[in-house]
Amino acid sequence: MVSKWRNVLQRIRVLLKDLSSSISHIFGKPNSSLDKLAETSFLLFSCEKSAMNITTTQSLIILLVQLGVRLLDLLYNNVHSQVILVSSFVIHHAVCRKKAISLILVPCLAVSLTLQSDIQVLRNIREAVDPNTVSSTSFLSTWNFDTDPCESSGPHFLGVLCTTPEDNSSSRIAVINLEGDGLDCFLTPTIGNLTELTTLNLRNNNFRGPIPNTIAKLRKITKLLLSQNFFSGGLPEGLSEMKRLKHFDLSQNRLSGTIPPKISALRSLLHLQLSGNQFSGKLPDFSGLWQLTTLDLSSNLFYGTLPQFPTSLRTLLLSHNMISGNVSSIGRLFKTLDLSDNRLSGKIEPDILTSPKVSSINVSANLFSDIEVVFMNQPSQLQLLDAHGNHLRGHLPLHLITYQNLRAIYLGHNLFSGWIPKEYGAKLYSWKTLFLEYNFLQGTLPTGIHEQPRKD
Repeated sequence: MVSKWRNVLQRIRVLLKDLSSSISHIFGKPNSSLDKLAETSFLLFSCEKSAMNITTTQSLIILLVQLGVRLLDLLYNNVHSQVILVSSFVIHHAVCRKKAISLILVPCLAVSLTLQSDIQVLRNIREAVDPNTVSSTSFLSTWNFDTDPCESSGPHFLGVLCTTPEDNSSSRIAVINLEGDGLDCFLTPTIGNLTELTTLNLRNNNFRGPIPNTIAKLRKITKLLLSQNFFSGGLPEGLSEMKRLKHFDLSQNRLSGTIPPKISALRSLLHLQLSGNQFSGKLPDFSGLWQLTTLDLSSNLFYGTLPQFPTSLRTLLLSHNMISGNVSSIGRLFKTLDLSDNRLSGKIEPDILTSPKVSSINVSANLFSDIEVVFMNQPSQLQLLDAHGNHLRGHLPLHLITYQNLRAIYLGHNLFSGWIPKEYGAKLYSWKTLFLEYNFLQGTLPTGIHEQPRKD
C-alpha cells in the first residue's frame, strides 16, 4: 500500500516554490491557482521551508477539502506541531460536509518552532518530577506540551528562553531557570542534548543523585548554577570541555571527590563556587584561570598547602577546611579574604594587610603565632580584621591605628600580653568593634575606652 502511494505521489507531486506567496494568492483575489487546485486530487507541500502557523494551516486544509483535494503532504515544512490536532479537526469538518480526504501526511519529524530533541529534554525533566510535588505557582506547572516552548505568547513554559534562528531553522532552548521551584527529582542525562543551552539555573531545589556526565556536552553554556540541592558523587567527567563557562556554582550539595587539575582549562571562568560539600584532597593550581575573580571552596575537606592563585582573584573563601602551611605566597590583590578555621601557621604577613583593595580579612581559628602590622602611610580600604583564636603573642599591634577605614577588630583568644596602647582609646571614636578578650593583657584601660557610650 505504501509503495502504491509512493508511485502515485511520484507522478502527481505538485511543487510549490513559495508556499507563503501561494497562500496569499489563495486567500486573496481569485486567480488561476484556484482552477488548478480544483482539478487536483493530490497536493503536496514537500521539501519546502515555508512557515505555516496553526490558523493558516487549518484554513488552508479546509479550503483544499472544499476543492476536492484528497491527499495533503506537509512533509519537511515548518508546520507547527499542533497541525496534528488541526488535521483531526479538518477530517471531522470534511466528514460533516461529506468530503473525503484520502491521506494527510503530517511529518513525524516534527516541524515545530522548537527542535524536537530539545522538547524531549523538557519532557524528560517534567516527567522526572512527582506531579504531586509540583506547586501551582511553580514555573514547571506552566510547561504545557500542547503548546510550543518557544512561542512567545501566553504564560507557557516559564523559565525557558529560546534562541531566535537567523534562517528558517528550528528554535533551540537557550535558558532554563527553575530556581526555587521546589523540584524533587534526578537530573535527566538527556540534558546534554540541549547543545545551544547557555544558562542552566536549578538553584534551591531538591535535585538528587549524580550530576550526569552528559552535562559536559553543553559546550556553549556560560552559567551552570546547581547550588542548594542534594546532588551527590563527583564533578562530571569532561568538565574541562565547557570552555565558555563563566559562572559555576555547585555549593551546598553533597558532592565529593577531588578538583581535577584539568579545571585550569576553563579559561573563561569568573566565579567558581563549590562551598558546603565534601570535596577533599589537595587544591590544584588555579593560576591558569586568569579571569577568575571569585573562588569559594569553604566548608569542605581540603588539605595541604595553599596553591597559586591568579592575579585577577578578588574574593578568596577557603574557611572550614584543613589547609596548612603559611600564607607568604598568597598575594595581595584580594578584596575579601577568608582563611578561617584551618591549620595555617607562621606569620600573618604585612602584604596581606596593606593590599590597596582589601576590605575584609578573616584568618581566625588557625595556628598563626605572629602578626606584622606596618605603618600605613597611604589610603587603606581595610574595614574588618578578624584574627581571633590563634596563637598570636607579643604586644598588641600599635600601627592598626593608621588604617583609617578600619571599623572592626577581633584579636581575642590569643596570647597577647602587656598594656593596651593608649592610642587605642582615642581611636575608638572611629572603631566600631574591638574584641581583646582572653589574652594576657594587664594595666589600666586607656583614656577614652571607658568613656565610650554604650552601643545597644
